[in-house]
Amino acid sequence: MREVVLHVYDVTNSGSEKTNNTILQINKIFKDRIGLGGIFHSAIQVYGDEEWSFGFCEDGSGVFSCPSSKNPMYTYRERIVLGETDCSLLKVKQILRELNREWPGSSYDLLSKNCNHFCDAFCESLGVPKLPGWVNRFANAGDTAVVVAGNTALRLRQAKEEIVTASKVAYRFVAAIASKSPTSPEPTGDSNRVTTPRFQSTWLKNLASLGAKPSTSSSDLSESTDEAQSARETFKSRDVA
Repeated sequence: MREVVLHVYDVTNSGSEKTNNTILQINKIFKDRIGLGGIFHSAIQVYGDEEWSFGFCEDGSGVFSCPSSKNPMYTYRERIVLGETDCSLLKVKQILRELNREWPGSSYDLLSKNCNHFCDAFCESLGVPKLPGWVNRFANAGDTAVVVAGNTALRLRQAKEEIVTASKVAYRFVAAIASKSPTSPEPTGDSNRVTTPRFQSTWLKNLASLGAKPSTSSSDLSESTDEAQSARETFKSRDVA
């Protein structure tokens, strides 16, 4: 059995001292005080004095190693023992060769395929627990937000198109009923007055409950205006008659 160690760094390689200090403050507040997470780089050490991680490069594999806790690009924070692996040194080398092929540097993505995701994959192959949730929580939250925002935008766009289409069809239906259906005398009042189809009020009520708004495009607005004018003239002519 061999110990597997996680090395965690604060990400302070922005090239701006102000930005680096801001990141340190974020990590201090959100990790050290709240325990939520922060912006971190991670690496895995097993067998020997090297740690293994993943980063961006245009060509070749993004998997790399350096002396444990000595990565010069970041500020070292802490070491965490994740457990022990029963993989032999030969097996670990085989795992690293496979990861070397599967993780090209050009595939690096800050939210969905970063160093922390690589360490999770490495740990899974070693048979030890994955990284604590706080190490990559900001990236996971950001990735989820992107997906949710994208899906929400798509649903809203589809809903808007469906509502506009349904509005047009329903309004034409109402106008057709008003122009073609026989009149229905009301219990009291003018017997020649056309009764507004019950469907119209129900439809408008349902549409209002959905919070639908008319389309603002010029073509839709012009078409809706023409239909509304036609319907009003139809109702008016029947009232006069």
